[in-house]
Amino acid sequence: MRLNFDPVKSKNIIRNYFIYGLIALILSLLQISILNLIEVKGITPDLLLILVVWIALAEGQFVGIFFGFGIGLLFDFMTLDVIGTNALTKTIAAFLVGYFYKEGHVSERLGSFFFVLVTLVAAIVHNLIYYIFYIRLSDLNYLDFFIRYGLATSVYTGVFAIIAMLLNIPRKQINR
Repeated sequence: MRLNFDPVKSKNIIRNYFIYGLIALILSLLQISILNLIEVKGITPDLLLILVVWIALAEGQFVGIFFGFGIGLLFDFMTLDVIGTNALTKTIAAFLVGYFYKEGHVSERLGSFFFVLVTLVAAIVHNLIYYIFYIRLSDLNYLDFFIRYGLATSVYTGVFAIIAMLLNIPRKQINR
C-alpha cells in the first residue's frame, strides 16, 4: 500500500479551508451588524447557510458537514443564541446538500440555478428544524409560524443565493 501525498495539493486544500473560515467570520459579522438594515418585517437572509451550501457543493459532504457545524457554532457564540441550534441545523443542511455534490462538476453546479434551488431546499429544511426550538406549542401554531418566518426566510435566502451564483458564472457563459 502506497500513500500518495502531494504537498502542493495539500497546501491548496489548507488555503481553501482557511479562506472558507475567513469568509465565515466576515459573513457572521455582516449577518449580525449590516443585514438588519435590509430586514423585511424581522426577516433577513441567512448568508451563512448560503456559504455552507456552497462549501458542501464545492468540497463534498464530509467537508460541508464539518464547516456547517463550525460555522453554526461560531454564529451561536457570536449571537449568544441557544448554543448548538445553528450548529445542528447547518450540519443537517450540509449533510443533505452533500448528496448533490458531484466531483468534476463543481463550477457548473455553483454557477447555475441548481445552486439556488439546492440553497432553497436546504433553507427550508434548516428553518423547519431551527424554528422547532423557538416556539412553544401552546403559544403558536407551528405551521403558521413556519410559513410566516421559515418560508419567508428561505425565499429571502434564495434571492441572495442568486447573487452568490452570479459571482461564479464562468466568463465563457456570459459572453455567449
